Amino acid sequence: MNLWILTEERPKKEVLKIIFEYFAKDHNCGFFGDSIRIIPILNKDKTFSFTYEVIGFKCAKVDKVFIKTVSGSSSFTDFLVFYQDNLPTEKDAPIYAIEETKTDDKESRNTGVYQRCSKFVFIQNYYPKTKLIMLYALQVGQKEKPTKTYIFGTRMLLTLGVEILGKKLDPKIFKPFTSIEELRIAKYSMRSAPKGNISIAINIADDNWIQVSGRLFKNDSLSHDPNIGALSIISAVIRKLGFKGKIEIIKHELQQKHVGKTNKFVQIANVLGIELEGVNLPKATLPEDYWHYETKGEKLGTIFIHLVVENFTESYSIFENHAGCEKGYFVTKDGQHLALKKYADREAYKAGDNNQIIFIPDLVLVDIAETEVITIEGKKYKFKQNGIKELNNYDIFDEHYLKPYYPEYKIIRTVVLYGSNNEQIAEIEVGFLLNEKGKLVLGMKAPKLFKRAISNLLDYWN
Repeated sequence: MNLWILTEERPKKEVLKIIFEYFAKDHNCGFFGDSIRIIPILNKDKTFSFTYEVIGFKCAKVDKVFIKTVSGSSSFTDFLVFYQDNLPTEKDAPIYAIEETKTDDKESRNTGVYQRCSKFVFIQNYYPKTKLIMLYALQVGQKEKPTKTYIFGTRMLLTLGVEILGKKLDPKIFKPFTSIEELRIAKYSMRSAPKGNISIAINIADDNWIQVSGRLFKNDSLSHDPNIGALSIISAVIRKLGFKGKIEIIKHELQQKHVGKTNKFVQIANVLGIELEGVNLPKATLPEDYWHYETKGEKLGTIFIHLVVENFTESYSIFENHAGCEKGYFVTKDGQHLALKKYADREAYKAGDNNQIIFIPDLVLVDIAETEVITIEGKKYKFKQNGIKELNNYDIFDEHYLKPYYPEYKIIRTVVLYGSNNEQIAEIEVGFLLNEKGKLVLGMKAPKLFKRAISNLLDYWN
C-alpha cells in the first residue's frame, strides 16, 4: 500500500524522515531514507498534477509515498498520514494525526504546548481511533530544564494519549495525570499570572461542578489562542479522567456578542459540555469534513517553487512564511537560526511610528551560483497588483537581515502567483505563475534560479 501525507505545511525532509522512522517502528519493518527528495509529479503535457512523490524512501511495506496540500475546515493538525492504495477521501481515517512545531519552551511556553492543544481535542470528533502525535522538529537547542508550563501541558497531552516525538522526556516527570485532584494541584503549584492578568486555575466546587478560570477575550473577540488551547485541553483531560458533571469557564471576560457558533472554542465547548459563566453558548454544528484538498490558496505557488528549487538545484531557502503555515527562522550563512523581529524599533513603534514595522516576505531563496538572494511575495493571481506593490515593503527587512548576513549577495525581489487559466505573464515583477491547470509559467525576467529549477524538473520528467 501507499503512504499518503496530507498537509497544510511545506513538507520538510527532516520531518518526513521522523514520520517514516515512526511508521517503520510502528509496523515492524526496516527502511532506508537517507537521501529523501520531494518531487512534483508532472502529467504527460508537463503540467503539475498537484501531487508530490517522495523518492529515496524504501520500505518493504510501502509501495510509494505521496504528498498533497490540503486545508482544514477549522482547527487542523499539520499532517494526516494515510496508509492505503488510493487517494484519500474526507471519509477515510488516517493512521496518524501529527502536529509539528519548531518551537521549544526555550522560546515560548505557550506556543510550544498550549496553542496547539486544541487541535488534538478537535480532531477526536472526526477520527477517534487515529494515533495523535506531537512532533518537535527543533531548530534551536532544547531547554535543559523544562518550564512548569511545558511539563503541565505535556502531561495533559500524554493523558489524552498523544505521543511525543523529537524531544527527550524524563519519564519520572512526564507522565499522564491519574486524577482530577492531581491535575488541580499541579496547576496550582505553577507561577501565578502577572498582575492584571487572570491566572488559569482549577476549582473543584463540588462533586458535580468544576470551575476553570481563564481569559478568552482579546481584541474585542473570543480569540485568545494560548488560553483557548489551555482551557480546551484542561477540560478535555477532566472529561478523560471520568468527570461527567458541570465544567464552567469563569473570569473569561466575554460578552454574549463575542460567542459565535463557528468559533473553534465554541465548537469544542459543545462537544465537551463546557459552560461559560454568564454567557449562553450557542448550539454549534461542526464542519461536516475535517479537511479538503487545497485548490485556491497562494501557497500552492510558493510551496511549489520552494520545493522545486531545493530538490532540483544546489540552492535553498533561508526564510519561509508560506500563507497559513508556520513561520520559519531566518538562517544566516553560518547556520544560525534567528527569530525575526516585528519592529525595527519597538519603542518608536509604540510611540506611534508605523514605519518601524518589519514587513516579512513569504519566501527568501539563496542562489549560490549567481550570488543572489531572492525575496518572494506570494499572491493569488487576482491579487497580483497587490503583490507587485508589496515588493516595495522590504527595505527594512533588507537592512536588518539580508545586507548584514549576506553582504556580498545581490538582492532580487519577485512575485510568485497561483491561479487563473492564463499561460503568459505580462508584468516583469512576476517571476513565476502556477495556474489552476498546473501550467508552469516563467516570467519574462524570472530569476535565473527559477529558470534552472524548472528546466531541471522538466528534464527529470523527460
